[in-house]
Amino acid sequence: MEDLKKSFKMPLFGNTFSPKKTPPRKSVSLSSLHTLDHSTKEIELGLEYGPPAMNIGGQIWRFEEGQWATESGGNASSREMQRLKKRNVQLEEENNLLKLKIEILLDMLTETTVEYHLMEKELEDVKAQHRRKK
Repeated sequence: MEDLKKSFKMPLFGNTFSPKKTPPRKSVSLSSLHTLDHSTKEIELGLEYGPPAMNIGGQIWRFEEGQWATESGGNASSREMQRLKKRNVQLEEENNLLKLKIEILLDMLTETTVEYHLMEKELEDVKAQHRRKK
């Protein structure tokens, strides 16, 4: 009976889980790119890169100075177009500012005119009172 108890006894902290160690990875690269010299890499892989470019619908777009610009036969014209758009925005802002200034000046003129007419009416009233006294 005692043998039976020993066979059913399960250790609480025994037989801990211990996975097998994995073998180290091979550090040798499967690529032969490391054997190429610098100039060959440039030719083969195109390591001379400039601004990002893509071809969409037959138009070449380049990312320059924070904006995408087309190169469809006239890169200068697209840059000129961007410059003109910026200038247009500046002129619209200036135009809005001038319209605001004109509106303020018209309000000031209206206020001054109303004050003038009120003062003129007061003056006529004072003159009329003075005539009555005589």
